[in-house]
Amino acid sequence: MNIISIIIPTLNASKFLPDLLTKLVLQTVKDKEIMVIDSSSRDDTVEIAKSFNAKVVFIPKEEFDHGGTRNLGGIESKGDILVYMTQDTIPANEYSLENLIKPLHNNNEIAAIFGRQLPNADASAFSAHLRLFNYPDTSCVRCLEDRSVYGIKTVFFSNSFSAYRRSALEEIGWFKKGLIFGEDTHAVAKLLFAGYRVAYAADALVYHSHNYTAFHEFKRYFDIGVLHRTENGILKEFGKTKGEGKKYIRSEVHYLMEHKKYSLFPAFILRNALKYLGYHLGLKYSHIPKNLACKMSMNKNWWENRP
Repeated sequence: MNIISIIIPTLNASKFLPDLLTKLVLQTVKDKEIMVIDSSSRDDTVEIAKSFNAKVVFIPKEEFDHGGTRNLGGIESKGDILVYMTQDTIPANEYSLENLIKPLHNNNEIAAIFGRQLPNADASAFSAHLRLFNYPDTSCVRCLEDRSVYGIKTVFFSNSFSAYRRSALEEIGWFKKGLIFGEDTHAVAKLLFAGYRVAYAADALVYHSHNYTAFHEFKRYFDIGVLHRTENGILKEFGKTKGEGKKYIRSEVHYLMEHKKYSLFPAFILRNALKYLGYHLGLKYSHIPKNLACKMSMNKNWWENRP
């Protein structure tokens, strides 16, 4: 029987952790360990984690790194299968974990898999549509050859709820350190080039969404632009993002029309204009003063740690 290690980076997570850990304890997968990698929280995060018998590893807040922190969790854990979650993700039922890891048991060619994210009960129309667009109700398995069909979407992946074969992560040298974010996308690209397949499990359900403001959308897309500039090999190998952007806009228009959200069209125009602007500024981040770029970004730590 494979041991499952569930690794959760945290920072001031007391609002989310009791519900998350309660749902994890109730999962049908029993042979598991829960590890919390805490970035020096100032609330009750650590006490809550320990009350659920989770293993806690401490790091200074300034040392958090999307890839490096997850590597630390993987190395410190004992699992053959490593499940990564974010602190604000909640399993939708007791089978979420079982359904997530099932394809890893059924197909040795699959190295990584991510689950379906459903919008939270308080999700805005924009947030709900984003989850429906990115996380459909049909499972799939992808290989490197699929890039000719799916382009950049071939490496779409989310460590908010994902599972990896430990041996496959070790083979590619774990997650890359020093990325602004997108350690999951980068790892999936390397796994595909190593000959593995990656999967999406539509029956592995969690609740996870964010009600971003228009300015938050700008910041997120600025960071995507920075990632695509710093890791431009991903775009070269898997294709541009333009086609996917057009699909998204058409889908969002249809969603707003279908749900009679006509009053949201001005916000729709503003949000997508800011996404476009943010992304293209991110691509040119090297020409922007660091203190200004930091203000445009959701990942301020990354800029503060740069020379």
